[in-house]
Amino acid sequence: MAFVSPNRMFRLASSFDFDAHKFFGNCEGEIMRWILGALVMSLLAGNMAVDHARANDPEIPAITQSMQRFVADKEIAGAVTLVVGPESVKHVSVVGMADVAEQTPLKRDTLFWIASMTKPITGACVLVLQDEGKLSVDDPISKHLPMMKKLKLADGTPANITIRHLMTHTSGMSELPRESAYTDPTLEIVAKRYAELPVMFEPGSQWRYSQTGINTAARIVEVVSGMTFDRFVEERICKPLGMADTTFYLSPEQHQRLTKTYRVVEGDGEKPKRLEEATISVLSGDTAMNRNRFPAANGGLFSTADDYAKFCQMLLRDGRLGDEQLLSVSAVQQMRTICTGDLKTGFTPGNGWAIGCCVIREPQGVTEAYTPGTFGHGGAHGTQVWIDPKNEVAMILMVQRANFPNADASKVRQAFGEALMQAL
Repeated sequence: MAFVSPNRMFRLASSFDFDAHKFFGNCEGEIMRWILGALVMSLLAGNMAVDHARANDPEIPAITQSMQRFVADKEIAGAVTLVVGPESVKHVSVVGMADVAEQTPLKRDTLFWIASMTKPITGACVLVLQDEGKLSVDDPISKHLPMMKKLKLADGTPANITIRHLMTHTSGMSELPRESAYTDPTLEIVAKRYAELPVMFEPGSQWRYSQTGINTAARIVEVVSGMTFDRFVEERICKPLGMADTTFYLSPEQHQRLTKTYRVVEGDGEKPKRLEEATISVLSGDTAMNRNRFPAANGGLFSTADDYAKFCQMLLRDGRLGDEQLLSVSAVQQMRTICTGDLKTGFTPGNGWAIGCCVIREPQGVTEAYTPGTFGHGGAHGTQVWIDPKNEVAMILMVQRANFPNADASKVRQAFGEALMQAL
């Protein structure tokens, strides 16, 4: 074990939840530091034993090496990569930093803002209620939200939007101004604002990514279930799956494990390429612990790689959780079956859209290595999940970079997928 100075050990000890000065009140300063140091080393040894046990999970070296190159090139600060089968881990690696300035390394239980990786979970919530007969994805949204009867096309005719349109980005609903899109405290309030916006095209005739549509679907979940959306996600998805670190609102302990978000600043001749801290849009300048904001179903969740893997494994098992069905087999099929016809969809070519998920129809470009029928979703800051039913694997990428030119087409995602597919 590397030498650790008394002062360093004392600082480490101060992070534990007890009053060290009171506990060792009669000890001389330097002696107290060494006693505390021994205590900390004991505690850290215990933690290392846990980490070592987790490190027994397999690793695909090519994936790790590719992520290390991106860190070295300052494309990202760090990455957690995880590949799972229906019942097992196929690969895990953790490289880089959670805090570059403090040189704090990423850990396997580091939390990330997963952004639009929230959308498949929102889709699952809608389908849970469909399984229970409480709604249908083909219901007009005005059935559950009468205020949406006000939505009209440019010619003044009613916009006949269904829940399916909401969940496949074919509703035509407009967006709120970016600066005020996430400032409302509840979905009920923000949905009233959505009802005042114009509809851009005949529902179902085009694909246009719609945060408004996804959040409207979440408001329908609230009305139909009688729960706030964050509680529904917790009670019906996270608790059954044991996803204790997936939440819209972080606890103080979870906030300590949240990685910093970075943007890349290219070198300009005077300064080299570097990473600078960036912000998370859904927080509107506040912290992730602030609860005075609506649970953004379009992209408000925070999670860890292992937590999200539990959701993926449930989908790989066709909705099964133990001896029960969390989602019906037909519901899982709706999350992986294209229902947007021949519409051009997504931010990369060759894809279609299912309920809450992108589906690879014709692999090409960034998705060239993947199997047709692979489904999932990416996040604005570079996170990604792809679930491959044919090979029975799910791949989860956790990074936190704010200014990818096109996060869905990032070289980081492409390298991860190519290394995995070659290993398979």
